[in-house]
Amino acid sequence: MATQTHFRTDIQALRAIAVLAVVFNHVWPTGLTGGYVGVDVFFVISGFLITSHLGREVGRTGRIRLGKFYARRARRLLPAALLVLFFSLLTAYFVLPFPRWETNAQEILASAFYVQNWLLAANSVDYSALSASASLAQHYWSLSVEEQFYLFWPLLLLLLFRVRGWRAMTTGIAIAGSASLAYCVYLTATAKEAAYFVTPVRVWEFAIGALLALCALKIPLLKRERALASAAGFALILGSAVLFDHHSPFPGWLALLPTVGTGLVILGGTRPGDQWHTRFTAARPVQFLGGISYSLYLWHWPLIVLAPFVLGSARLSLWQQLGLLAVSVLLAWLTKLLVEDRGLNWQPLARSARTTFTAVVAGMAVIALASTSLTWAYDDEVAESELAAKRDTVKVCHGAAALAPDSGCEAPFGPAKVPYLGPSSEYHQRPPECGEWLNTHLAGETKTVSVCDFSDGAPRPKVAWLVGDSHAQQWQAPLFDIAREHGWVVKLGLLGACPMADISYRGFRGETTASGDIEVPECTHWSRDLASSIAAERPAYVFTSFYARQETADDGSGRTQLAQYREGLGTYWSAWTGAGAKVYVLADPPLNGDVRQPDCVSINAQNPAVCGVDRKRAQPLDPLTEAARTTRNPGVRLIDLTDYFCDARQCHGVIGNVVVYYDADHLNREYARSLKPMLAAQLEITEG
Repeated sequence: MATQTHFRTDIQALRAIAVLAVVFNHVWPTGLTGGYVGVDVFFVISGFLITSHLGREVGRTGRIRLGKFYARRARRLLPAALLVLFFSLLTAYFVLPFPRWETNAQEILASAFYVQNWLLAANSVDYSALSASASLAQHYWSLSVEEQFYLFWPLLLLLLFRVRGWRAMTTGIAIAGSASLAYCVYLTATAKEAAYFVTPVRVWEFAIGALLALCALKIPLLKRERALASAAGFALILGSAVLFDHHSPFPGWLALLPTVGTGLVILGGTRPGDQWHTRFTAARPVQFLGGISYSLYLWHWPLIVLAPFVLGSARLSLWQQLGLLAVSVLLAWLTKLLVEDRGLNWQPLARSARTTFTAVVAGMAVIALASTSLTWAYDDEVAESELAAKRDTVKVCHGAAALAPDSGCEAPFGPAKVPYLGPSSEYHQRPPECGEWLNTHLAGETKTVSVCDFSDGAPRPKVAWLVGDSHAQQWQAPLFDIAREHGWVVKLGLLGACPMADISYRGFRGETTASGDIEVPECTHWSRDLASSIAAERPAYVFTSFYARQETADDGSGRTQLAQYREGLGTYWSAWTGAGAKVYVLADPPLNGDVRQPDCVSINAQNPAVCGVDRKRAQPLDPLTEAARTTRNPGVRLIDLTDYFCDARQCHGVIGNVVVYYDADHLNREYARSLKPMLAAQLEITEG
């Protein structure tokens, strides 16, 4: 096998382009929308360089000294990676609000052991810079994939070589890459979030680089052909970065564009000598960025996550963003100089592989201990916040009561007593009176129905249903309190991203498939089946709500969303009221994450009034609310509590010293419970 040994300035330039694409995508996610393809560029480069190195060793000695290889990789990568992880743990404790400690501790620990990608896949994380709750170590997923690649790749190459030499090695890599690509396409179509992270889906990208390492010098290309290859390669990479976005079905087939593009650039530079782009790619600034690309990748993301909390602003100005980039580059340069380079050749570590591995274990142990300590601190804060919330619920101006007419409450939009929300604030908590989710009315494998018995054994208690999606579920806390007072049995029928209406549902946020784990046809069948069962049961009350503003109806008629929803809702409501039930439609609260940064309140804990949003903007037209407001069915009543979220001008994030929202679009359980008197006052309840 003939492999290259000369330094490749074009590959160093590819590193610079890749890291800048990723960084710009993270700093300006709506600008360079496809900058995440920089990671794919890195994967191809890694496959090329590692296979070139290992191929030379196999060709020279017939074997691979695995201990030496793994030790060198560890000295090259781990010192900087562990340094940034330790920094992230410290800053998580001192800078981030405590509800984010647990996730950060878990992901930092997973990153230290290079299994972060599998953790994110298991949690179905949406890897996007648009995500508001990303951890400081979320970007380590790609490093985890690379380390796993480094772990098994030498073994695979050695096995293939010993079986039948170079031909077997090339054939085996091609087969493994093809299988990985096929799996990538399949998993992207069926489980996009998981597909982004799992290692088998990414093997083919490394394989492209590996095949080039084995075969590139055998491909006879003229200088003009090499120039065309590199030009096409750069165009594919840059085009992908500009044209793709977080909606693109990626990786899948689309990942062929940046990866093949990277391969073409590498292929175009296989022969020594200047190329058409050398004046640019070999320029000192470009080579400098390529040299610090690893450390820049490590540092930029935690700084982005921390910046709003340090600067006290959910939206950074252009100058602040540029300053963040400058700090990232400075830290990357210092880390490259003082940690990366010195760690690789530091004699106490380089003396033997055993010494290196001992240091690695020690470093990982430190991160594990610090992560565990952060988790313990989180548990303590959770307990304290729960006690604080219980102490404040008895106050007259607590929560929504501060906006009651003639309440006399001063400064209703002042700081929250508990500005950082933990598990006690989860809107989906269920009390002991609720049984397990039942195996009836399944949506696929999802259980959707549960029974909460507050009757205390009374004969023939009244039954109330709460049905809809998670925007119905956020009302369950005050409804449970009312049910407990009156001895009801409350039945839950809840399915995320699924409207409780007889409509031609086309998906969440205008997309062609429903959000979450539920496909659109399953949602439609589920809602019709459950609506029919509720009517047959003849309950006393039906409470319903869902996120109609973001759940698209389209029957092909061209009618407005309101017209389609009015008809589809009327079908269910008529069936329920015809069976003797009173139907209460719970108007959706004002928007949160769609009109303000979800972290606005925690960033501005001492002055949450700055998070106020114009009332018309925060509470736009809602088909569900309008259908209930205009229905001619006398058995249907709209309960609209918008006045307990907004004053005459603005809707707020903190009211009565209580944070209103738990996350981007659901209520804080404590605030929802403070709405119980207002909700109860709207009900027509008869005893017996």
